Amino acid sequence: MTGESGPPVRRTVTVEAPPDRAFAVFTEGLATWWPSGYTWSGEVLETIGIEPCEGGHCFEIGPGGFRSDWGTVLTWAPPGRLAFAWQISPERVPEPNPERASEVEVRFEPEGKTRTRVELEHRGFARHGEGAEDYRAGLDSPAGWTLLLECYAAAFVA
Repeated sequence: MTGESGPPVRRTVTVEAPPDRAFAVFTEGLATWWPSGYTWSGEVLETIGIEPCEGGHCFEIGPGGFRSDWGTVLTWAPPGRLAFAWQISPERVPEPNPERASEVEVRFEPEGKTRTRVELEHRGFARHGEGAEDYRAGLDSPAGWTLLLECYAAAFVA
């Protein structure tokens, strides 16, 4: 393992959409593809979203309007790039301190006029502290970013 608690987790998926739509589905359409089982609210999730600006929050709203922030937007550059602090601890609880957060960067690269290659990199796991290596391994597993990007890609299939 490196000083970063392992190399970054990297995943790539190609979707049948131009970059502006691919970016919009990833951000504005997050609630349409992010599995409710991967939220604190589960099946009673009201919505999950990303505020569209640098400094905006990644959040979920659960029963009774209870809001939980789980990230902070670091880069908002549609339609090409999004980066956010991943403020979920290895214990799967919100981490309010951004210095103890890893970082997710998503790039949207055109492949012709109708397709986009979406490249995701999740890095900086060491900042999570104890449990970072296992946390990284979980997000690198088939049930981690692989599954999440499969759900995202499925949002483009009619």
